[in-house]
Amino acid sequence: MAVRKKKAAKKSKVAKKSKVAKRAKTRVAKKAAKKTVARKAKKKTAVKAKAAKRPVARKAKVAKKPAKKTAKKKAARGGGEGNYKATKRFDRAEETFIAKNRAKIPAMAKAAEAALDGPEGDELRAAEASTAAHAAGQPEE
Repeated sequence: MAVRKKKAAKKSKVAKKSKVAKRAKTRVAKKAAKKTVARKAKKKTAVKAKAAKRPVARKAKVAKKPAKKTAKKKAARGGGEGNYKATKRFDRAEETFIAKNRAKIPAMAKAAEAALDGPEGDELRAAEASTAAHAAGQPEE
């Protein structure tokens, strides 16, 4: 019987030690979790404090960036001259016209050629010359 009591006492000591070790581990884990939460909270408050200190500087940076982008876009388009919206509108209208009248275009060209050779040819050439004089970037004839 004495042997049984000794074995039971050893088992209880081992069990107590394991329980104590488990508690210690959970305490350490809880402390670590609290520390990480505290660190995250400090980071958030630090970020907010920095944002509160420099609102004007951020606005100035944001205002500068679009100006650089538009300059790059204009340079990519071939300089800063011209009305790009009007050009896009014209190109779209031209594409839709061609798509709708693809079969009629050769007949239209022949009709225009005949009109230039006909009685109203002088009037058409004068209109063409006046519009060419108003066209931007084209040499006057």
